[in-house]
Amino acid sequence: MLDDSLKAQLKSYLERVTQPIEIVAALDETPASQEMQGLLRDIESLSEHITLKLDADRQDVRRPSFSLQRAGTAMDLRFAATPMGHEFTSLVLALLQVGGHPPKIGEELIAQVQGLQGEFRFEIFMSLTCHNCPDVVQALNLMAVLNPNVHVVTIDGALFREEVERREIMAVPMVFLNGELFGQGRMDLEEIVAKLDTNRGARDAEALSAKAPYDVLIVGGGPAGAAAAVYAARKGIRTGVLAERFGGQVMDTLGIENYISVLATDGPKFAQALESHARAYGVDIMNLQRGEKLIPPSQAGEPIQVQLANGGVVRGRTVILSTGARWRNVNVPGEQEYRNKGVAYCPHCDGPLFKGKKVAVIGGGNSGVEAAIDLAGLVEHVTLIEFADQLKADAVLVKKLHSLPNVTVHTNAQTTEINGDGSKVTGLTFKDRATEALHHVPLAGVFVQIGLVPNTEWLKGSLELSRFGEIVVDAKGQTSVPGVFAAGDATTVPYKQIVIAAGDGAKAALSAFDHLIRG
Repeated sequence: MLDDSLKAQLKSYLERVTQPIEIVAALDETPASQEMQGLLRDIESLSEHITLKLDADRQDVRRPSFSLQRAGTAMDLRFAATPMGHEFTSLVLALLQVGGHPPKIGEELIAQVQGLQGEFRFEIFMSLTCHNCPDVVQALNLMAVLNPNVHVVTIDGALFREEVERREIMAVPMVFLNGELFGQGRMDLEEIVAKLDTNRGARDAEALSAKAPYDVLIVGGGPAGAAAAVYAARKGIRTGVLAERFGGQVMDTLGIENYISVLATDGPKFAQALESHARAYGVDIMNLQRGEKLIPPSQAGEPIQVQLANGGVVRGRTVILSTGARWRNVNVPGEQEYRNKGVAYCPHCDGPLFKGKKVAVIGGGNSGVEAAIDLAGLVEHVTLIEFADQLKADAVLVKKLHSLPNVTVHTNAQTTEINGDGSKVTGLTFKDRATEALHHVPLAGVFVQIGLVPNTEWLKGSLELSRFGEIVVDAKGQTSVPGVFAAGDATTVPYKQIVIAAGDGAKAALSAFDHLIRG
């Protein structure tokens, strides 16, 4: 199953295992079971601490699947999947943690997980091509290792298609807790624990409000915020970052091939590097915090305040806003009703769930055309809808798109409705803008790829915004409020690119420092 190179790499990792691990496999006669058994036998052969057992009797588990158990404990961690692709790292980490290797998280978070009371039975539906799924899988697996009340099964939607259809799962990662929907999309361990620990918000608000004012307070933890944090901290001044999730939109980016000096990487790996760089300079990173109001000082010498959604208030002598942007909605009937029920925004994550079906992509820019090209290799047919009279993507992408036999392109077309039967998407209606004629396309999924909208609604009335909602900045990143700077995709700076956002963040930090020393 594993090639020699991967075996050697895995063997070196498994040398860190100190506790005996039992892999208990529930298999059947399918090719998927044979593939899973091959992987598990390879793993068993690489460590004297690992034994493989076959369970032919249990009827209460999915087949094929396997559990990882530390001998003598009540751990309940199961994969109903052959975790290769993006999930191979999840398997390796699970083996290490079940085998006694300590996790790389803070003692406070470990104590929170271990202190959770009740019975928590998690089911995670994922796809092996989903770059958002591993964070969720790894977080829940670690919870199962730390707390015997947490039971986790990771399910490959492509392997259990009948169950996916029955439970109408059309987006991954999708997490169920005790049979009820718990969450969809990327979540890290802190986010999951925060949802389970209902008193955490009040504790956070009190602790954050008690912090002394920062010299530079940054709101947003994407490339712009991370660069601002590094540049500010290197000046030897007290720097803090409020981030809803560190990494921002980069976390949802699959491949990055245009960041100078980095030939190729992926979004989650790049985001992790951003956070590590900021922490190396002692930046105080306050995760899972969303700004709700910017309060300029009422008189000279007072700090600027950022009021948070949890009720806390954090202060800074200067503030840098780097809140980034999010996917733009198409805003037609059916979009919100069928979100995650056929309406999706990540073709890499959710595309495999529509294998053999008909889908549409809304948007003819680079993102939309790339999505259509990727989906064409998975689904029966792709219909691309573009509002303008021609595709806006790069010529090389347009040429590739037109070469595909299972893609239909409609330009000068306006999506008017996403249709459904009350539980899932069944089609899309668009208007020919030249003739005003309406056309209906039967399909199972709609992928929206029409650009970005800045995360600035909470700033209305506090400073100047453009008609598009972007923060108006000058050449130095200064906003209309003295001492408040901004950087990245949330601003009027053209060309929303990672490298530009990072440069903007550095510039804003230098401007903030200049403001401090002149003030």
